[in-house]
Amino acid sequence: MIDEATRSERLDGLREQMDEARLDLVALAPTDNLRYLLGFAPLYDERACMLLVTPQSEGVLMPSLNAEQAAAEVPELELVTWSDDAGPVDALRTTLRQIGGTAARRAGVDPEMRAEHLLLLQDAISGASFVNASIAVRPLREMKSEDELRLLQNSSDAADGAVRAAFSACRPGVTELEVSEAAATAFRAAGCQEVMFTIVASGPNGAYPHHHPGGRALQEGDAIVTDIGARLDGYSSDITRMAFVGEPTERYLEVHRTVETAVEAALAVSRPGATCHDVDAAARAAIEEAGFGEYFVHRTGHGLGISAHESPWIMRGEDVELRVGMVHSIEPGIYLPGEFGVRLEEIVHVTEDGCERFSGLSRELHVVEAQ
Repeated sequence: MIDEATRSERLDGLREQMDEARLDLVALAPTDNLRYLLGFAPLYDERACMLLVTPQSEGVLMPSLNAEQAAAEVPELELVTWSDDAGPVDALRTTLRQIGGTAARRAGVDPEMRAEHLLLLQDAISGASFVNASIAVRPLREMKSEDELRLLQNSSDAADGAVRAAFSACRPGVTELEVSEAAATAFRAAGCQEVMFTIVASGPNGAYPHHHPGGRALQEGDAIVTDIGARLDGYSSDITRMAFVGEPTERYLEVHRTVETAVEAALAVSRPGATCHDVDAAARAAIEEAGFGEYFVHRTGHGLGISAHESPWIMRGEDVELRVGMVHSIEPGIYLPGEFGVRLEEIVHVTEDGCERFSGLSRELHVVEAQ
């Protein structure tokens, strides 16, 4: 939830970006883009719902069953409503006429808009070309305000507690699902409104970067990847830490040290003026030097804010320069098929002279007693 002044400021910022991108219209669905601009988004289903913005005005196409709540959340915006029996076509055309959008020639569309709703928009503005609205929204969402950084810190603190809860649940015989639920329970106890993911991957399952927790029971000799995140007051967390059941093997410790070196290398590079590519290259070089390059199979990181994954993208070839206020993950990993995986993740925000991490947790290996 944001106040009217913040909504106005963000809409003004969007219009500035629209001018730079030569957009006559931006159409946003009830996604995180809409939540960023308005502080509210109704449940997104098959009913067409859009925030439509032109250089002069804005309007909201809203299904009537959501209108009362939307009006309470954003009372200063005019809603054009439609009912199920009438359908959205006439209401969409009315909204476009009211905001001066019928003559748009270049329109930016939310990349997560349902195809059927994009087709409605294309029919209503038949002479326009349509592009990804991220060219206008991305620069706004990348730069976090002090309030956003505070909310991200609160969300990170909740994630630290959930990691502790997950580690406390780890012991031989307990399943991945049970450890996953311990993390989820801790998130909810901390007030998180949405648990987004609680990945717990034990033993050979750790070699799958996005493993779905299952019924496999933890056993002595297992490395355990714990990658979790939730939303608190609208802002996301994301953290990955490692545990091991019993005495860690030398092979495991070698891989863990290598990933830690990669994290440190990327942290040292993440500063204003460095590119996303530079940060990725620093982490990748550390892993390649240790001989594990082929087992680092994903980008080094991603942005984080309202969404768990948003720009900037910390990856090879991404020449976007980091600026003060940007937030991104650093999460190199090594995945050895049939053996185990190791990933360590920090969320950082870029400062004047480098970056600062949100988490207060150590990246040291948590050792679980083998009973």
